[in-house]
Amino acid sequence: MQVKPFRISVPSADIQDLRRRLSDTRWGPVIPGAGWSMGMDQDYLRSFVEYWRRDFDWHAVEVELNRAPQFMVETDMGSVHFAHFRSTDASAVPIVLTHGWPSTFAELLALGRDLSDPVKPGAQSFHVVIPSLPGYIFSPPPMHLGTNSFVIAEQWVSLMNSLGYSRFVAHGGDIGAGVSTVLGLRFPDRVMGVHLNYIPVSYQPFLSDAVGLTDEERKSLAIRDAWGDQEGAYGRVQATKPDVLGPGLNDSPVGLAAWILDKYRSWSDCDGNVERRFKRQDLATIASLYWFTGSMPSAIRIYWEGRRRPLKLAEGERVTVPVAIAHFPKELPIPARTYVERGYNVVRWTEYPKGGHFAAAEESVELASDIRQFTKMLLT
Repeated sequence: MQVKPFRISVPSADIQDLRRRLSDTRWGPVIPGAGWSMGMDQDYLRSFVEYWRRDFDWHAVEVELNRAPQFMVETDMGSVHFAHFRSTDASAVPIVLTHGWPSTFAELLALGRDLSDPVKPGAQSFHVVIPSLPGYIFSPPPMHLGTNSFVIAEQWVSLMNSLGYSRFVAHGGDIGAGVSTVLGLRFPDRVMGVHLNYIPVSYQPFLSDAVGLTDEERKSLAIRDAWGDQEGAYGRVQATKPDVLGPGLNDSPVGLAAWILDKYRSWSDCDGNVERRFKRQDLATIASLYWFTGSMPSAIRIYWEGRRRPLKLAEGERVTVPVAIAHFPKELPIPARTYVERGYNVVRWTEYPKGGHFAAAEESVELASDIRQFTKMLLT
């Protein structure tokens, strides 16, 4: 399986086309004083778009992203783009970090650098692999139906094989939590342990008719359902009719930015001020990666695939490898620990005082420490 070096190189014509489209935006009507009440503050969006058009320096970002060693590999199920940080420590543990939506591989680079080259002397180091999900950014879109978390987990095993890693740890959040869960579920001989900062929304343990839910479990699931009623419209559209939404996101950079910015504001620990936790440059980088690669239509299709193949465990199915949960308080609602333990072999569960859905970007140091502590448990 051939691994080829990869470098990001966006043509100048594409950058100029983006700026032209941003300049030619056809803005909709504004209701004075509406603010964020209908999902997007139009004044903020206009300010962000003006920054993206006039002040954002993609070339500088491209240079920075290319500091991360990146590659392409052809698996049996398609090509995969990935970053790879090899540790100089002979005892380093291989780990695959899987992002979610609307994140990208770039969100995990700081975490990957920390894990592969720890600042603290004697800290556990890792050989870090950060793939782009199929259809995301530089990983080509699947050309057939059925590319779900189960298929992606098989791709990751092939990827790790190509790098010579026979045993490894899997970490993920959001969609990456689903892929990492399947890795532990289906490949316990390959996966040392699974570290998560989210529980997949489709997760259902097997429950016999004689087994009822506890009051705490019912309450946690009701909270999750209530969140879905208030905030989950994006997911329902992406899970049912992604190809209705996709063309608009692929044709309008402002529409794309609004779709992304809403999630980073709503799902992070930012108290309603998205730039309290994320630099404007970083938000523009995320939008630019999706825009220049035209990958948002294929990225959102994974929700449709997930709806067809949810993480519903059959009788006797369980993630038997050790599992650690790092829970950040502003994360999207997850089930009670007892409900999670019905399907996962949870050996570590840590509650953190701050942080949200984008833990690798919001609380990278804490997340790296949690992964190290969990791995130490695996090695003792």
